[in-house]
Amino acid sequence: MNMKIDTKALVNRKVGLDRRNLLKMTGTGMAALSVGIAASGQAVAQSQVNLSDTWDKTFAKSDKVGHRKVTFKNRYGIILAADLYQPKNASGRLAAIAVSGPFGAVKEQASGLYAQTMAERGFVTLAFDPSYTGESSGETRNMASPDVNTEDFSAAVDFLGLQPNVDRDRIGAIGICGFSGMALTAATSDSRIKAVATASMYDMSRSMSRSHKDGYTMEQRQKVIDYISQQRWVDAESGKYALGYHEVPIDEKGNIVKGQRVLPETLPANPDPVLVAFFNYYKTPRGFHPKGINSTTAWTATTPMSFFSFPMYANIEMISPRPVLLVAGENAHSRYYSEDVYKVASDPKELVIVPNTDHVDLYDQMDKIPFDRLTSFFKQHLA
Repeated sequence: MNMKIDTKALVNRKVGLDRRNLLKMTGTGMAALSVGIAASGQAVAQSQVNLSDTWDKTFAKSDKVGHRKVTFKNRYGIILAADLYQPKNASGRLAAIAVSGPFGAVKEQASGLYAQTMAERGFVTLAFDPSYTGESSGETRNMASPDVNTEDFSAAVDFLGLQPNVDRDRIGAIGICGFSGMALTAATSDSRIKAVATASMYDMSRSMSRSHKDGYTMEQRQKVIDYISQQRWVDAESGKYALGYHEVPIDEKGNIVKGQRVLPETLPANPDPVLVAFFNYYKTPRGFHPKGINSTTAWTATTPMSFFSFPMYANIEMISPRPVLLVAGENAHSRYYSEDVYKVASDPKELVIVPNTDHVDLYDQMDKIPFDRLTSFFKQHLA
């Protein structure tokens, strides 16, 4: 039986019902609707990504590689913006590497430097902005998701594998700082990632839920959860997403420190050396970029919620027999993350500790980043 459906009439009927229902709503119902409308409008506004060909990186452009800006979608329909680097005068199908990080940074910073340098060494590379960050789409802005951002790596593999000069059986990944955990997690469920390297690894789930070196007590962990949970009421009622530091600070009296930016505009007196290292990269011409969260603002205050319940690389044994290379600075405050992953990872694996190097040195210090070791690792395992 063939039926002709009057879709226009159906739409008009639905609009009429929606308007009548709207007139019935009062109080918190109207507030909730206004939040939904605002969120929907923002999402539509972010559905298109406009990219410029202007060189806007924190590092010099190489004359040894070709570069172009590209976009692609992840499995959730979010449009990711990226820089594709390709070695000049190369022929045949090449090995490729997806690169992202640090947490709160953009592709114009460390990940782009890694990508361009590895392209100089013969790989097709893709430095991408994670969902909700930089030039990539996704609402709410300045938000991170352990699930979605892990998927971003697999989406980058999708894109690379469709390039005519890429051998889709020879694709690897590099995660820097907080995106090391996402790269490792992606590899546990995506066997197309044939080799994974990390630099200055940070486990963001562990960091947010347990603090540095697992310093939170159980009481403090519960206090953070309570703060994030109550903040959701505030955000829902206001229709806005408050900002705050991704690792919720607790002061000496045991109170939550709210609304803190990732980095201050100026250094305090007698600052912690770790703060100084981050500040000297993100807040100075060395590494500042106006699109980077670490350079300019903060994450949404409720960002840690999903990280509490989503442990990174929980199935790390599933990466084997694909290899893992972990690179950390000898003096890095984050060194223990790489060492702990090395303990639980299956062979083949390698831990490289770079002498006289801190966490941030591995973002951009060309004399300290072991690019020769990274090159030999990927040439061996993406052969």
